Amino acid sequence: MADSRPTSTRGRVIAVGTALLLSVGAVGAAVASDDGGTREATSKTQAREAAALTGSAKLYRKTTEDVTFTFDAHLARRDTMRPDKATGTFRFVHLDKPGGKGGWAKGRIDCLMTGGKVATATGVITDTNLKEIKGGRVGFTVHDQGRHDRVGYSWASVGRPDGTKKLPKCTSAAPFEKVKQGTGDFNVKPWHPTYPTD
Repeated sequence: MADSRPTSTRGRVIAVGTALLLSVGAVGAAVASDDGGTREATSKTQAREAAALTGSAKLYRKTTEDVTFTFDAHLARRDTMRPDKATGTFRFVHLDKPGGKGGWAKGRIDCLMTGGKVATATGVITDTNLKEIKGGRVGFTVHDQGRHDRVGYSWASVGRPDGTKKLPKCTSAAPFEKVKQGTGDFNVKPWHPTYPTD
């Protein structure tokens, strides 16, 4: 699996494959704005959550590369002080061009922490077309800035996921990547941990 970082056309190697956008936030994604029932259900779902990271978008590239990240990560309110109890899914893909060749990976979320509009999550790869990384843990960081979101990932300094199982939970890189405008959006629900009083 090759470098996911921004590269020149000449030096480009593909990291992750086929773009498949997932629908996220099953209840919150409903767009029937006139449906009071939908709004009420969304409100109740959010009230039960301590933190969340949802959405899908492509990364900005000057080349033809097509890189997409998708998240549907949630921490239940009953697990407010246990971010390692987070659940959900992630998917990332990297193509040489839209509809072109590349690789893909998806998996289950195993940790989620948010602070303000910044989220850090990790998960274990459960399915991929790159067998050497299956079972490895990867991390993601998202800064929710409306139409100017940013993304980081745990393999930023080494160029590609390597299948490591030693990455600590909720560990990732700073959100240095820009999201390509008009390709999607990420949403972060702030986490409010309970602080000790003694």
